[in-house]
Amino acid sequence: MSLPATSPTDTAPSADDATITPPDGTPVQAGPVPRSDGGSSYVPVQTRSERFASTDVTRFETVTNRDVAWKFSPLDKLTGLTAGALDASDWPFDAVDVGSDVAIEWIGRNDDRIGSAGIPEDRAAANAWSTFGRALAVTIGGETPQSVTITRSELGSGARAAHTVITARPHSVGTVYFENTGSALLSENVEIVVGDGADLTVVSVQQWDDDAVHLASHFARVGRDARLRHIVVSLDGDVIRINPSVHLDAPGGDAELYGAYFSSAGQHIEQQVFVDHDAENTRSRVTYKGALQGTGARSVWIGDVLIRRSGVATDSYEQNRNLLLTDGARADSIPNLEIETGDIAGAGHASASGRFDDEQLFYLQARGISEDIARRLVVRGFLAEVVQKIPSPELEARLEAAIEAALVSEEAPRS
Repeated sequence: MSLPATSPTDTAPSADDATITPPDGTPVQAGPVPRSDGGSSYVPVQTRSERFASTDVTRFETVTNRDVAWKFSPLDKLTGLTAGALDASDWPFDAVDVGSDVAIEWIGRNDDRIGSAGIPEDRAAANAWSTFGRALAVTIGGETPQSVTITRSELGSGARAAHTVITARPHSVGTVYFENTGSALLSENVEIVVGDGADLTVVSVQQWDDDAVHLASHFARVGRDARLRHIVVSLDGDVIRINPSVHLDAPGGDAELYGAYFSSAGQHIEQQVFVDHDAENTRSRVTYKGALQGTGARSVWIGDVLIRRSGVATDSYEQNRNLLLTDGARADSIPNLEIETGDIAGAGHASASGRFDDEQLFYLQARGISEDIARRLVVRGFLAEVVQKIPSPELEARLEAAIEAALVSEEAPRS
């Protein structure tokens, strides 16, 4: 199934959605806040929860590596998405395996669903938001499990903006798959709204061409006694930067965020995760695991969890693990935890990056398995914890095969 790509006629809302605005209206990147002593000047943001947010790209300064949101990113490859003009036309896609209670449609910028899950906190996301013509809306309904697969393979090499809104109606159950291949120079926003009592899984798989650049912000809002499982698997592409933010603002909300990635020579894979516990009795689990192989292979993971004063009885844990398979690979891992109340069920974080466990290799080799095959088995087992969360056996098998292929391929420098 595919929808026709036509020129949009809707106009953008005129309201400025900035959450923190300096009195002179000057552009800001990280979002200044008033001084605690009541002074007239502003100071840089100190915590994740205070970041400036706006749908207007002109409210953000030019991106530099001094900005907290971009300090690890290869900005020379991103200028076309952070500062350049973007194609606003409807983007080509195919929808397959569409469930009977799944609706797919193009909606205008003035639709009430736009902005219902969150708004941009960085210039690339704001550039896409300020530019897009129409959004693709995917709606899951009914209590019988539903699914849909959105495939994108013909986005082309021109700089493009995209916007998607995924809605799980109250008490619905469903899975939305995004499979990305081909060339791309893409900045997009994905909004995810999980209605009360709903159970939604969103899977995004990146197997782009080697020259692809993909920047994405995923905003999710989880309703009362609802559950969201968010899974990101990034294997191929030049630069992949997918940042999910989940707002648990109703009692009983549950979010599980998983990520698996394989960074090869010269490849940059980045993810900045934010979980906001803003209601009582909410739960979150964040697990990201990656393997890096080759000179210049790079991964960045920043995990922020905020437990607000209203987040009584929160149960939260986040972790990131990285395997460095060769010299010349680098993994940056930064877990952050903000707690504003002492009445929680539990909270914690962990991060570890290192080489192979020699004991594991010795165990396998002692049973007649060659070193090369033993290394592949260890890596596949390491990433399997995340890949096996995907509720599609066929997709899981394809991803395991892709990981195997990446492991056996010779190291090749990227341009």
